[in-house]
Amino acid sequence: MERADRLSERLGLPVRDRGLLAQALTHSSWLHEHPGEARGHNERLELLGDAVVNLAVSEALFQRHPDEDEGLLSARRAAIVSATGLAELADRIDLTDDLALGEGELGRAAGRPSLLASAFEAVAGALFLDLGWEPTRDWIVELAGPEIQAGVAPHLLKSPKSRLQEATQRSGIRPHYRLLEAAGPDHDKTFRVEVLVGDEVLGVGTGTSRRMAETAAAAEAVEHLESRVTDGGTAAEEAAAAGAVVDAGGSR
Repeated sequence: MERADRLSERLGLPVRDRGLLAQALTHSSWLHEHPGEARGHNERLELLGDAVVNLAVSEALFQRHPDEDEGLLSARRAAIVSATGLAELADRIDLTDDLALGEGELGRAAGRPSLLASAFEAVAGALFLDLGWEPTRDWIVELAGPEIQAGVAPHLLKSPKSRLQEATQRSGIRPHYRLLEAAGPDHDKTFRVEVLVGDEVLGVGTGTSRRMAETAAAAEAVEHLESRVTDGGTAAEEAAAAGAVVDAGGSR
């Protein structure tokens, strides 16, 4: 219960059910190693919290950006509620400090955005059950305030894979992702992926899932293409790079 007490103090919210908050902090790996020592793990709360966070962020974006269409609002929301975005919110409340993790997960939380994101959603679910909608919504909106208020350039809200796809449409060549390596045990694999446009490798990425590795590779490829606009290159290279910038919403 000490974990829940510490987190409750940092949140500054009138948490009543500390046991529920403690459950939100309990990863299934810890419960497997300590059966019977907690109400349960946090996966059910994560499911509920996912809906709570999405609704709170959607409502706030709808009110904050009245002139934006559904597509741009969706892109803004996706950036905030992505694994990386929620992991950033988790860091703001020092959530890692109070997670109950099994031995196999200790030391890896900081490098696994999905784990932190899931824990954050579980906390949101626990707060919703304990305090109700309005206090939980207000807490989420305040915590995510910088992202909700930000006037981020539309092209920066798109995922790297979407930006790369748009960049290559002009040349008629679709990016191709190729798995280079999947190392480690089934529960803790590391994937390494390269992305090619035609025969050229434009980026390589790693991640704890193939999707994350592909996203990292795409981000490197977009940076590579955009740098060609600045540094110069062949006509074909510059055309591809121009597509990366112009089609994504920027300008040369």
